[in-house]
Amino acid sequence: MPLREQQLQTYADLLRQGELVVFPTETVYGLGASAWNAKAVRKIFETKGRPADNPLIVHISNVDMVKQFTPSVSARVKLVMQKFWPGPLTLILRKKEEVPDIVTAGLDTVALRMPNHPVALQLIELSGPLVAPSANKSGRPSPTRPEHIFADYGKKLPVIDGGPCNIGIESTVLDLTQNPPLILRPGNITAADIHSACGFLPRIITAKEATEAHKPKSPGMKYAHYAPKARVAWFDPDQSLPDSPKALVLCHSSAPQLPDGFKGLFRNGDFTTFAQELYNNFRQADAEGFPLILIEKFAPQQLINDERLISLHNRISKATGKAD
Repeated sequence: MPLREQQLQTYADLLRQGELVVFPTETVYGLGASAWNAKAVRKIFETKGRPADNPLIVHISNVDMVKQFTPSVSARVKLVMQKFWPGPLTLILRKKEEVPDIVTAGLDTVALRMPNHPVALQLIELSGPLVAPSANKSGRPSPTRPEHIFADYGKKLPVIDGGPCNIGIESTVLDLTQNPPLILRPGNITAADIHSACGFLPRIITAKEATEAHKPKSPGMKYAHYAPKARVAWFDPDQSLPDSPKALVLCHSSAPQLPDGFKGLFRNGDFTTFAQELYNNFRQADAEGFPLILIEKFAPQQLINDERLISLHNRISKATGKAD
């Protein structure tokens, strides 16, 4: 048995014993617990300070595991799984009665995802299905590096170090219990991607619909998320920057002239890196004592031309405290 598999077996044993383990995925780091152990799942809510009506995503390592959680798998569901799993797409399906209510926040639906990360897949094969929200304190930026978990929890949690996450933004959530299907949370897989691969076009719910949801079906809908301690605000590169003694400025086009005390990070149209580094930049700003993070606005045409920017716009708007 290779050393890595031996190490993963140790973590899998902890999970089977009802402990929590932080593990990497391609999107963000997850705080894992056995999906069938309600007592262990309760520890997630206690550890994160997570609202009890915020459902969790069940992570699986093979398609056969889906049958444990949903009574039937339609041809449409099979097609979506075939096209996008493993990958950053969570599916909302009808749940079996035996799925613990604490996993689904008492809803009659369950959220399922197969992550596209070798460590996550190996761990789940050894441990069984895992519920795993992002491994941050509730409301804080999602962790995309191991040091982010240590910043939130110290050394209290076992952490599997997988290095920086490849995508850096949480998964797309697609509700397949509705017709037409709904995107409850935008992510790296877009409505256009789903339309092209599967022949149907899901509707993306509005930020207003998400925040007003009485019983959210998906993480990232109802509650404040992704926010650093610093205030986050959009800025227009054609207008003057707001007054502040210091600020971290995130730009995706040309670099503006910055006053003293301002630090700029410029991506020059590289939105892949912009997404990968977003939460790390948020945490970096807090670590360096910046009271303000300014982020260059996306032009409306940019959001039309590249749907992937919708997920960035969603996360940043949530961090500003103004869903729009």
